[in-house]
Parts: sequence; structure tokens; C-alpha cells
Amino acid sequence: MPSLPIYLDHHATTPVDPRVVEAMTPFFTEAFGNPSSRHHAFGWAARDAVAAARRQVADLIGADPREICFTSGATESDNLAVRGIATADARRPLHVVTMTTEHHAVLDPCRRLEREGIDVCYVEPRPDGLCDVADIERALRPETRLVSIMAANNEIGVLQPIPEIAALTRPRDILLHTDAAQAVGKVPVDVGALGVDLLSLTAHKMCGPKGIGALFVRRRRPRLAIAPLFDGGGHEQGLRSGTLNVPGIVGLGAAAAIAREELAAESRRVGALRDRLLDGLRSRLDGVAVNGSLAARLPHNLNVSFEGLEGESLLVGLDDVAVSSGAACTSVNPEPSHVLRAIGTPDRLARASLRFGLGRTTTEAEIDYVIEKVSSLVSRLRELSPTAGVL
Repeated sequence: MPSLPIYLDHHATTPVDPRVVEAMTPFFTEAFGNPSSRHHAFGWAARDAVAAARRQVADLIGADPREICFTSGATESDNLAVRGIATADARRPLHVVTMTTEHHAVLDPCRRLEREGIDVCYVEPRPDGLCDVADIERALRPETRLVSIMAANNEIGVLQPIPEIAALTRPRDILLHTDAAQAVGKVPVDVGALGVDLLSLTAHKMCGPKGIGALFVRRRRPRLAIAPLFDGGGHEQGLRSGTLNVPGIVGLGAAAAIAREELAAESRRVGALRDRLLDGLRSRLDGVAVNGSLAARLPHNLNVSFEGLEGESLLVGLDDVAVSSGAACTSVNPEPSHVLRAIGTPDRLARASLRFGLGRTTTEAEIDYVIEKVSSLVSRLRELSPTAGVL
């Protein structure tokens, strides 16, 4: 019997690895200096720690350390990329392309751009959640300056064909941004192989601390023009002013180093557990529909809908299993997931869906418990549902 409750919501956040905590701890008390303090040893120690973490993050994604700008997380990185590029480009008209299934950290800045008179095209996904590259190509215009497509979806886990999109944008001198918050540390991510110009990531999705992330900004000649979101001190090469969060940056670096070392083995392990979960549910239940492509998918993601039940009771009944029905940032919204709606999932199924996010702490015993718990709950709810027997 596994220890309860069981945490299967690793897309929302992850527990901080004890090795990360150990790396961070001295920078709260002993090595507390400001890295911008250039005239004493306390500042030098902090400066060196930040530089080491910058290298660790860069090594994880195949970047140059000078291309890493530290932020408060993926939301800020997304805003800095989308709004920063659009605001810095004085040419008009200006056109941006994204997808309807993006995280709200991209969708909301795009809607703000629209209110400011910038044209944004929202490409619809295929039923499997993936974009059709031909649709992206049709959306491009002479005035397109930026395409923003997420590497891995935070709800259904599908992996978008970023290199194929880059093959369209690069010859046209269109910048390509990807929100890779869910992908970095879980699957191999190399900015050179992807062909992206900007990439967002965050620590707390890969067993690092909350409140720290980074934006990769490709070094070019000339350098990319990005307008900062706020001013005051010119930190991070002028892109992100403010005293650096040294403990957080050290934690992000440590999490990146651990992920780089363990990614291959951990991806295989959680992928096998995810398949065990799906096979177990399907062997006990009819009417289990996987949302999104299984072939092009994060190894730790499973998003499924259950036919023939009222979805509101589903999460309530899973009192000892932490899962979600969509993105954590929109959990207060009673409406069905915008991602599931975009791929054509009927509202009744979207409301009766669960997102399982496996992680470094997930065990086989926990998966077996969840299979039994979910199966018995769904069976019981179906018996009580007005649509009982309709599958």
C-alpha cells in the first residue's frame, strides 16, 4: 500500500529535489551577497554562483550561457518574448502567429497586442492536438514578425513539430518562440536542433524552486531587439532589471544539471509507468478516450476522458489522489478546457477528463493504486449517472 495522498499533478508543479535544496541553502544565509556588488567577496561569490547556474541551464538546452536571461518563471519569459519582440519592432503593420491551444501566458499577451492594434492569427490544432505545419505556413504574411508555438502542451502533453516550423520561419527572417516549460528537463531540448530564436523555461516543472525561470534569446548579428517589460538597473543585459534571485538561480541551475544527467533514464521510467496506467484503466473500463496524440507526447503525461458520467464528481471522488482536469492556472474557471475544446472534445467529455502528470517521485505501487481507485470511482459514478449504460 503506497503512502497517501498520491501526487500525480506534476504538470502543475513538482516537489523540489533534496539535492536542489542542498545547493540553494548556503545562498540564503552564508553566501547572501548581491551579485551586482563588485567590490567585495560576498558579491563575488554570488556572481560566480549565478555564472555557474547560467552555464548549467545553457548546457541543458544546448545554448551559450550568454543567451540565458533569468526571469521569475515561464509566464514572465513568455511575456518578455511575445510582448518584448512586438513592442521593440517599430515597423507596422506587424503580425504574430500562435495557436489556440497555447498556455494563457502566451494567449493573454497576444490578446493584449491585439488591443494595441497588432494583428494576431490563432492557428487551430488537428484533432490529435498537433499543428498542421501547412496551416502555419498559410498563416504567414510578409509582415509576420513572430511565431510562438509551445514545445509541449501543458494539458494534453503533445509535442509540436518545432523544427519543421523553424524551417518555415528562418528563411523568412521571422522569429520563432517556443514555450518549453513542460518539455525542458523531461525530453531532450536543444535550441540548435529546434531552430528557435527564443525559448521559455521554468524551474518548478523540473524539481526546482518556484519563482525562477529563464528566457533563451539567441545571439545574432545584430542582437535580437527586445523591449524589457520593466526598467531599473539594466540587469540581465538590459532585458530584466532587478536584483537577481541568487538562491533561486542556483536552484534552477542545480535542477538543470540533475535533469541533464538523469533525463534519459527517467523519461523511460515514467513513460513505462504512464503506459501501465493507461493499460490498467483500459483493461478495467470501457469508454476511456485519450486526448491528444500518444505517439508525439511527453512521457509523463496522460490526459483521458471518461464516457457516460457527470464530470463534476470525478475530482471530488479522488480524495487521496492529486490530479487535475486542466491547467492549474485556470482551475478556478468552470468552463471546459480551452485545449480540449480546440481539439474537438465535446463539453461533456471535456468536463469528465483527468490530466495525470507523473514525476520523479511516482512509483509503480502508486500507479497500481490509482488504477484501482479511478476504475472503481468511474464505475460507481456511471451507475449513478442519468446517462448510465450509454457508452
